[in-house]
Parts: sequence; C-alpha cells; structure tokens
Amino acid sequence: MEKEELKRRCIEAIDRRREDIIRLGEKVYRNPELGYKEFETTKCMEEAFASLGLDTVSPIAYTGCRAVAGGKEKPAVAVMGELDSVVCPEHEDCAVNGNMHACGHNVQLANLYGCAAGLVESGVINELSGMVEFIAIPAEECVDLDYRDKLIEEGRIGFYGGKQEYLSRGGMDNIDMILQCHMMEVDGGRKCCTVDTNTNGFITKNVKFIGKAAHAGAAPYEGINAVNMAQLALNNINALRETFREEDLVRVSTVITSGGELVNVVPAVVTMQIMVRAATVEAMTEAGEKVGRALKAGALAVGGKVEIRDQIGYFPLATDRALSALYRKNMIEYGGADENSFVELYRAASSTDLGDMSQIMPCMHVWSSGITGGLHSKDFKICDFEKAYVLPAKMLALTVIDLLYEDAGKAKEIIRAYRPRFTKETYIKYMKEHSAVELFDGSAI
Repeated sequence: MEKEELKRRCIEAIDRRREDIIRLGEKVYRNPELGYKEFETTKCMEEAFASLGLDTVSPIAYTGCRAVAGGKEKPAVAVMGELDSVVCPEHEDCAVNGNMHACGHNVQLANLYGCAAGLVESGVINELSGMVEFIAIPAEECVDLDYRDKLIEEGRIGFYGGKQEYLSRGGMDNIDMILQCHMMEVDGGRKCCTVDTNTNGFITKNVKFIGKAAHAGAAPYEGINAVNMAQLALNNINALRETFREEDLVRVSTVITSGGELVNVVPAVVTMQIMVRAATVEAMTEAGEKVGRALKAGALAVGGKVEIRDQIGYFPLATDRALSALYRKNMIEYGGADENSFVELYRAASSTDLGDMSQIMPCMHVWSSGITGGLHSKDFKICDFEKAYVLPAKMLALTVIDLLYEDAGKAKEIIRAYRPRFTKETYIKYMKEHSAVELFDGSAI
C-alpha cells in the first residue's frame, strides 16, 4: 500500500477516536499524581490500551505500563507519554494536595493513546516493518526527592527518573529510538511547533551541615552553628557564579529544607537540597565539584561537618535532527503548517530524563502548541483541544509510518548515523560512579 494511503487511513482512525482522546486527557488532568505515585494514572492507561485490543505490561518501572504492536522483528520505535504531575497550588484547577498537570503530561498521554489508536485500529501497523512500543512512563519531573530517596533506600527503585529506571530494568533493551511530544506556548502563539530541543543536565546534592547544639544566650561559644555554615556556603556558591562560562548555561538552585528548631538553641543541623545544571556532562561535573568545595568551605570556616550526597539527576538532551525533521515535514503536509510555522531549535536550561536516553539512542522531542501560559505555572491552560490533544497524536503516528515503511528503511538509516555516547552498561556504570556520599569534617583541619 502507498505510504500516503497509510497516512490517510491513520488520520481517519484518529479522527474517529477524537472524543475518546480528549476525554482521556481531561480525565488524567483532573487526577494528577506525582512521580512514582501514578497508580491511578497507570490504571487509566492500561484501560486505554486495552480498549484498542492491546495487551499491556504493568508496572514497568514501579509504576507505568506499556503495550506493543506490530511484528517481532526490529527496528523497534518507542512512543512515550509521561504520567506524572507537578505541584502548583496557585493553579485554579489544582487538586486538594496541590498537585496539578501544569506540565502538560496529561496531554502527552492522550497523544500516546491517539497515536496507538491510529496505527492499530486502521490496520496500518500490519503494513509496516518493525514494531512500536507505546509506553506510559513514570516520574519525569525530578521532585519529591525525599520520597524517591526512601524508595531507593528500600530497594524499590534505583533512579530518580522513570526513563532511567525503565532502562535499568531492561525495558529499553529492545528499543532503537524514542518519539515524544510535549506542550508549550510556542513563540507567544505565533508558531505551531518547536522542532528540536537541547536542554541542560543536572546533579543533585542533598546536604547536611552538622554542628553542635548549645544554649544560644548562655554559652553560644560552646556550640557549632550549622546555620552559619549554610549561610557561608550559600555566599560561597554566589561567589562562584562569575566562574561559569555562558555557553555552559550553568544554573545552581538551592533550598534550605530544615534549619534549626528553637531560637535559643545553637542550631546543630541544617539540611539543603541543591540542583546544579549545565549544558554538557563535562560542565555538570565541573560545576558540581565547585559547589562541593563551596559547601566544604562553609563547614571549614565554622569548624563543623558537612555530609554531601551526590547523585546525577538527568543528562543533557540533544534531539536527533533527522527524527524531528520527519515530524516537521508531516506538519507541513498534513498539519496545516508552512515553512514559517516553526521554532527550529529551543535551547533550555531546564532538564528532562529523556536527555539520558538521547545519550544512548536517537530521540525526538518536539513541542506542540494548544496551550497558553508558562509550564509549571498558575497560568497554564489548554486553550485548543484539537491542537493539543489530537494533532500531535496524528503527527506521531505519521512519523512512525515514515520510519517503518518499506522495510523500515528510514529508521535503519537514522540508527546507522547515530553515534551514542553511552551503552546501557557504560551509562549505568557512570551513574553509579558519580553518585556518592562524602563526609567532610572541618573540625579536623
């Protein structure tokens, strides 16, 4: 069958499921769950896949599920949607606990379902080579770290990110490339799509300054003030900012999570969380080492101790230009776009765990329109259901057709041209080697 006919049938199948696609997205929107807590959202996606006659595997990475369509031969294309929400208590639609899909992940899940419906119910999947995995993946937002640290300590997960966890469990062993679409108000609504994306990676530091309690009025000289250590460390970090190169897009974010109990007691313990972001793996590592020295200097000055728990969060994302070019072409031919409808490259200091996968295999991460307001903000709003929920589902499905048509020639070409930085084994090794706990005793120097 001609490729254009396959695409026409796929689009018609998605149009027939239009109301179901929107209904799914809105259902998830009203029931937001944080990462590794998406138990109800996983059930929702299991039911959605089952409605298409697809067998589902669940859970896949503590939460999450997947369904497979097509033959058993490779190449294998993964289409992903993310399950988790953020916390945005200022948003008018937030849940009682403050959870809110101000990230657009509910839209991703609707796109995922719509893409599957188009390929499966049209019968198009049977005309293609290779296979497609439809994956509802957990825990993209790197939040709620105390909860995730507890899961790690209990041996329930090994990584903060859901894609990292799925990879470590062998879920990506058969996957050759990943397709994903996110939502954004593109160029103030003047453009319909962002084609390629580069983002920062980051390292997390869970920090505990350990001092010595004493009466703050009667004998402060007998104490070692952990708040003072933390304040000095923050000043040290600020003094470092001019040493970061502009092209590395280094960002250091800090928050004090606890800082003393009573005002008349010299605080003995202060805890902090720090995120060090940068555009390359090398810049992440270098900036992380500098911040580590700043923390130790704060402890050294006061004569206390500091425990630093380092863990790599996510690696930088660099999307595969050949993959996203297919999506762009389909937007022009089938999505009503023209050559001036696109932001060609979005460079962001934010992070995603798709960055880790992009270091191992070709990944596409486009940004579609249909929303207004900033991501993760109280102003986030889905303003156009067709552009947000339905159109990206069509474009993802059409991109799969391009990849797997005629003995999957295009997919094989992209795989041959891709140059990975890591294999699965070297990636996991690197993550473990750069995740460590260090106790620095300033009183011993």
